[in-house]
Amino acid sequence: MNLINLTAQEIKTKVLNLEISPLDIVEQFLNNIEQKDKTIGAFAHIDREYAEICANDLEIRLKKGEKPALAGIPIAIKDNISRKGYLTTCCSLSLKDYKGVYDATVVSKLREAGAIIVGTTNMDEFAMGSSCENSALHPTKNPWDLNYSPGGSSGGSAACVAGGLVPLSLGSDTGGSIRQPASLCGVLGLKPSYGRVSRYGLVAFASSLDQIGSFARNYQDLNLLTEVISGYDKKDSTSVQKDLNLNFDKDKTITVGIPEEYFSDGLNTDVRIKVEEALDYLTKNANVKTIPISLPSLKYAIATYYVIATAEASSNLGRYDGMHYGTRFDGENLTDSFCQSRTNGFGDEVQRRIMLGSYVLSSGYYDAYYVKALKVRRLIANDFQDAFTKCDVIIGPTSPIAGLKLNEDVDDPMSKFLLDIYTVSANLVGLPGLSVPCGFGDKNHPIGLQIIGNSFDEACILELARRFENAGHNNKIAEIA
Repeated sequence: MNLINLTAQEIKTKVLNLEISPLDIVEQFLNNIEQKDKTIGAFAHIDREYAEICANDLEIRLKKGEKPALAGIPIAIKDNISRKGYLTTCCSLSLKDYKGVYDATVVSKLREAGAIIVGTTNMDEFAMGSSCENSALHPTKNPWDLNYSPGGSSGGSAACVAGGLVPLSLGSDTGGSIRQPASLCGVLGLKPSYGRVSRYGLVAFASSLDQIGSFARNYQDLNLLTEVISGYDKKDSTSVQKDLNLNFDKDKTITVGIPEEYFSDGLNTDVRIKVEEALDYLTKNANVKTIPISLPSLKYAIATYYVIATAEASSNLGRYDGMHYGTRFDGENLTDSFCQSRTNGFGDEVQRRIMLGSYVLSSGYYDAYYVKALKVRRLIANDFQDAFTKCDVIIGPTSPIAGLKLNEDVDDPMSKFLLDIYTVSANLVGLPGLSVPCGFGDKNHPIGLQIIGNSFDEACILELARRFENAGHNNKIAEIA
């Protein structure tokens, strides 16, 4: 029985009906991954041993009559999510041989739900990047076009779902690192509200912005995974005691706000056309009403994000000195050892962001940059709060472009910062954001529609995704698969 092209829900049904065993699933999916990932490079580490442990545990539970929520579904997790006893390297030389000393809360929940974790996915080092080219291991290629990037930093997680290697995966989103690769790879990618999913066990980049989220190829599978990983966790001080309720009135008219700032100069023509077509379709066929809105502070979002994110990164990555964690590069003395470990352990993009963050936190610049950025962050939040008094969700493009060529703008790293222009604001405010495939550009590159909801209102944005998908906008597995 060929399982590779089945949805997660279909695999679960076959497992619970005892039509196929968990070990058969491991064998079929891992053989497919080992064959096809040589081309895509979506995985950082493929873990047959771990997958077999998950499968054997599930087999025992099935014999007891248990029916776990993700029974037998293969899933990949980003390489910055800890698993006890297994590599968690953040695709960095500084953590080259590091093995987690505990399970992240999301890993525990996946295991409890009967999922089969097959490995960890490639990423931009420490989640810093927008193209998955900053990995210390290898670049990941977009399954739709191997000359193009899958986006980042969760590029491996998006590519392995788009390429049919697994039906579900987890990523992390600090400024668009789930939604942007979801858009470029033609899959669904959800960043939940800040505090909805526990960050315990997620290697920190920027603690006030990071959030674990999900990739899937259809609305139903995304719902399934979101329900499993959500929930309060006492181990995470930022976790919020707010139940996830995805029940939504199917007959309710959803009011969609269209920010004028999302359709200004810089938006690729292909993207504009497909997003406008999607909005037109929703208005005519999905019980949606659109209204124009304005987010005047949005023009400051990129600058605000990169001040706050790099400042927090500078603080969080200070622990990687070669003494406490990861790879040590010995120098002539202690100070030189610190310098050598950080110089050789961190890639260019990570060093760039640490230096920028250290600068904005330094004496004489703290008030001028960091404190000012926090004030602007509040202005951006106020704009969204005002918008949500008029509409239920906000819609626009996920990415300003339809494709990002590998090795493009390598001498101009600032240009890639602008790829996050439509996504960073949701992280600054802590809102849920979802990228949904809405078509292809003239070069057959996927394009994503971004839906941003009010805080902890995942139900509304997922309902809108359901209406759009049920209307015939189902995405496909990339042709290379």
